[in-house]
Amino acid sequence: MSETDTARSVTGEDEVVDLCRELIQIDTSNYGDHSGPGERKAAEYVAEKLAEVGLEPQIFESHPGRASTVARIEGEDPSRPALLIHGHTDVVPANADDWTHHPFSGEVADGCVWGRGAVDMKDMDAMTLAVVRDRLRSGRKPPRDIVLAFLADEEAGGTYGAKHLVRKHPELFEGVTEAISEVGGFSFTVSEQRRLYMIQTAEKGMHWMKLTVAGTAGHGSMIHRDNAITELSEAVARLGRHKFPVRVTKTTRAFLDELGDALGTELDPEDMESTLVRLGGIAKFIGATLSNTANPTQLGAGYKVNVIPGEATAHVDGRFLPGHEEEFLADLDRILGPNVRREDVHADKAVETTFDGALVGAMQSALLAEDPTAKAIPYMLSGGTDAKSFDDLGIRGFGFVPLKLPPELDFAGMFHGVDERVPVEGLQFGVRVLDRFIDAS
Repeated sequence: MSETDTARSVTGEDEVVDLCRELIQIDTSNYGDHSGPGERKAAEYVAEKLAEVGLEPQIFESHPGRASTVARIEGEDPSRPALLIHGHTDVVPANADDWTHHPFSGEVADGCVWGRGAVDMKDMDAMTLAVVRDRLRSGRKPPRDIVLAFLADEEAGGTYGAKHLVRKHPELFEGVTEAISEVGGFSFTVSEQRRLYMIQTAEKGMHWMKLTVAGTAGHGSMIHRDNAITELSEAVARLGRHKFPVRVTKTTRAFLDELGDALGTELDPEDMESTLVRLGGIAKFIGATLSNTANPTQLGAGYKVNVIPGEATAHVDGRFLPGHEEEFLADLDRILGPNVRREDVHADKAVETTFDGALVGAMQSALLAEDPTAKAIPYMLSGGTDAKSFDDLGIRGFGFVPLKLPPELDFAGMFHGVDERVPVEGLQFGVRVLDRFIDAS
């Protein structure tokens, strides 16, 4: 057998694990301030893998080292609206001392690929590369044009990745009307007869905020009523303990109806405690989609123990439901009070689309073909993704990274967690489903 024949005989399932491992081994930690290694090496790796099968990828560097890779695959019918498949190559930092296996080793152990990015989201990057390379090696064109985007900076809001491309190079996405990307398509096992695959159709908006209180500086030994730290601490404590009211969006209502049907019970969003217990790991995803949230994450003040500082600061991660931004901001100002100055560090909109259309049908049919117990249902993500940026171009976004997971795996806990890992069989399942999905989409 010739070298060419050998290359053609390699399938997406054969190489997806190695692709995932090699991507994990490229440290793309994003600290949010350009102090990390950047994504350039990963962008070049992706470009090389795409060029090997005949594509002409382009690398776009928005800041030294902060690079994204984009390529377009011509479909059988270029007159049809195009599909975007996007993923990010950056990851949140990891402390190797906390991990069972080194976070940038890409080690395969216990049936899983381990490492930072294994689920967020170098698994999807690898699955996409594996499927595309397989199809192009075997000469199988997609039904319509597909734009591939492997993006920088998603973990810090996408300013140097998706947002940069949307603002500076929108022509790359000409004709694109729909997209798939992260945090959706994974399974939740209800019983041996039913696995629900959660498709992300909505995500909360964000206000990452800096809070500042100004006071009067002075000597630490004196009675001092105008203490910035005291004022800020009280405001942050009020905010951190505040329980925002339940607000059921269209997506969450549809999710609760589908889940209730699968569980054989009606779910009351006002009394979700017992339901969330039954959801295992995905309760972490679902619980935060029932209301707005605001979590204090950083505090800062002072420089010496006997000096009362003139200013104290805090940072808060705020997330709001689609259609509830004004209510959220009004609640914040009421809770914090007039002495706290609030300013955005990073803000972005909420997005929500309906769970219908041919693309949704393609997801369901592709899942069913590989898992006869599958049913696709919509859900809302409590975090945010690059779908927000592409929404600015009118692109309808879905989270669809198809993974059939063992019921005992705390999948939600893998995101930004210690010992992040993805099952080998899940990667191979995802390759098969994505390949079928492309044919049906």
